[in-house]
Amino acid sequence: MTYIFKKMTQQQAEKIAYNWHYDGEYSFYDMESDEEDLQEFLDPESRGNNTFSVLNGEQLIGFISVSQVDQHIVDIGIGMRPDLTGLGKGSEFLLASLDFVIKDFSPDTITLSVATFNQRAIKVYRRLGFKDVHTFMQATNGSTYEFLKMSYEC
Repeated sequence: MTYIFKKMTQQQAEKIAYNWHYDGEYSFYDMESDEEDLQEFLDPESRGNNTFSVLNGEQLIGFISVSQVDQHIVDIGIGMRPDLTGLGKGSEFLLASLDFVIKDFSPDTITLSVATFNQRAIKVYRRLGFKDVHTFMQATNGSTYEFLKMSYEC
């Protein structure tokens, strides 16, 4: 698969927010599950220049948001289109995302946070070199959930 990273358009943000629905426990990642996150994702100002659509040709297959933590660290959030998850495509998607971030942002370290129940994603992150940093509790989706902070040295 060829991955193309482009600044997210409003139309793409709305498509992801309103049409991407995950099965079972992964519905946790539906944008509509948290009103505050939804509004932030839909607001072009909040997205700024650091939220990117991931395309395969013209097909929207994912997104990545990149936040500069400091001069050496960027934090990312990624999402794949629901029908592409659980099919063994995560490693390739993550590798392409890491290459993009390293090339365009030049960090020494990339961090991310993932809900601890999402062992499917955690296995992919660990396999590609992310290390566990710590767990923390975060209020989201109307409750409080445990997350794992992970780190990748570039």
